[in-house]
Amino acid sequence: MHNIRGYFYTLTAFFLWGFQPLYWKQLIHVSPLELLAHRILWSFFLVGILYVLTRPDPIRKVFSDRNILFLVAGTAFLIAVNWFLYIFAVFNDHIVEASLGYYINPLMNILLGRLFLKERLKPIQRIALLLSTTGVLYFAFDYGRFPWIALTLATAFGFYGLLKKLTPLDSLSGLLFETAVLLPWALSYIGQKELHAQGALGLYGTSTTTLLILGGIVTSLPLYLFGKGARLIPLSTVGFFQYIAPSMMLLLGVLIYHEPFTKAHLVTFTCIWTALSLYTYSLIRPSFKPS
Repeated sequence: MHNIRGYFYTLTAFFLWGFQPLYWKQLIHVSPLELLAHRILWSFFLVGILYVLTRPDPIRKVFSDRNILFLVAGTAFLIAVNWFLYIFAVFNDHIVEASLGYYINPLMNILLGRLFLKERLKPIQRIALLLSTTGVLYFAFDYGRFPWIALTLATAFGFYGLLKKLTPLDSLSGLLFETAVLLPWALSYIGQKELHAQGALGLYGTSTTTLLILGGIVTSLPLYLFGKGARLIPLSTVGFFQYIAPSMMLLLGVLIYHEPFTKAHLVTFTCIWTALSLYTYSLIRPSFKPS
């Protein structure tokens, strides 16, 4: 029963992430920075409600430990960078490049684990890292533009995962305090825009206001479901599922929004897909060994 719930939570999270470009495209008339502020504000309210209902962790635990406060501040900054860049990519027709960033992310996690946690790399994982690096470098040289969106997304989310691993908080508590750290800036930014009659709440009517408020659910619900699901199913299964979202983003970018998919994209994605196949194999291979 726990596994069934775990599969449901995790799959739902990744499908919600995969469909997000369709949602944020409806708010393309709002500036990326203002949309980021609203994501923070309404996510804080939603997570706060969930926190009050479930109370998974005492609040004093965070404020009594400077190390936890420092880690939460770090994860707050990194998730804000991730959210902003994702919005920027969707608004500027770089959904395909954003999907590349999320494909690179598992391999970035391997690299960060090796550098900061001294985790040992299997030979097959070293080959995967080399392949992914080759793909990104080929894209940079052949396409004529360094894929900074993809690499920044992968790096920011990779370090976010690293700091989350070091933070002794469950996913809901962590997200609550991350949005709380960012809330003063979000309130100040939204307040200034509204005060000067330039804010989205006053300019664009009820439909935009509704979409902005519901953006808190769109932002926080997948993170909440992922946190619950990942605790109930094997890590190797989560590894398989995490490719659902960038695959959906890639298809949306090419088929729905007609973004270019050039030879450079094909070579780079082939390198990444091959690297991810090797990485996934390295995770599941032990389960096939006779006990």
